[in-house]
Amino acid sequence: MSSDDGQFSFANVPPGPFHLTISAVPFAMQTYSGSLAPGQSYIVPQITMILATVTTVIRVEPVEVVAEHQIKAQEQQRVLGVVPNFYVSYVPNAAPLDRKQKAELSWKTAIDPVTFGLIGAIAGIQQATNDFSGYGQGAEGYGKRYGASYADYATGTLFGSVIFPSLLKQDPRYFYKGMGSKRSRIMYAIANSVICKGDNGHWQPNTSSILGNLVSGGISNLYYPPQNRSGVKLTFEVALVGVAATAADNLLQEFVVRKLTPSARKRESAALGSQ
Repeated sequence: MSSDDGQFSFANVPPGPFHLTISAVPFAMQTYSGSLAPGQSYIVPQITMILATVTTVIRVEPVEVVAEHQIKAQEQQRVLGVVPNFYVSYVPNAAPLDRKQKAELSWKTAIDPVTFGLIGAIAGIQQATNDFSGYGQGAEGYGKRYGASYADYATGTLFGSVIFPSLLKQDPRYFYKGMGSKRSRIMYAIANSVICKGDNGHWQPNTSSILGNLVSGGISNLYYPPQNRSGVKLTFEVALVGVAATAADNLLQEFVVRKLTPSARKRESAALGSQ
């Protein structure tokens, strides 16, 4: 350490070459080399510190490239490390998805082994309670319930998360809020069953999801047992169930699921560590 006026000294320095390094924030590091003879008192010439040059590197990437990076992270999101949680963004200002990326999220969710397992559990519950009794019981009845449940899921996802969002330029994801009062977060989660972000970043009616549920309900009339069909009534029942299920899922996302999603917590810890 030097004194206030920059003076410094070293005693008992052995003869021979020496190398000095002088540093102080925010100045650039300076160096000086010399050689000390036996018994010599060496006075180092005045060394002037200069401000360090600050270099800022800005990388500009197309929006679709940024979105691709973000959805790759989303595709690592699994509740308890198992159940897919791909349709949630923990980045509030995430880049909008293009048509291909919306289809990618839908496809990867639809063919995930865990999805097949969850559909199987739903079909099992329906069989146990004899829902859609026209399907009957036994292996055949279970198979029909499984196919119908998967068709409901697939058509709802296809139309509500890919086709209509692409046509109407809307984002099918849920954007985690995580801040504010509990009441405001509850209202936000419920509202997100009928509103969504547009690809332009503005909030708007979630026409894509509502139409997707209606189309899915209409298509379900093609494969549900005749005695369990009710035409327009079934269509709107399926649509309303879809909206209610979305609201319930959003509430879980806002208050429970994030805590059970290891990859989301790891990204947050890494972000805090880099600050």
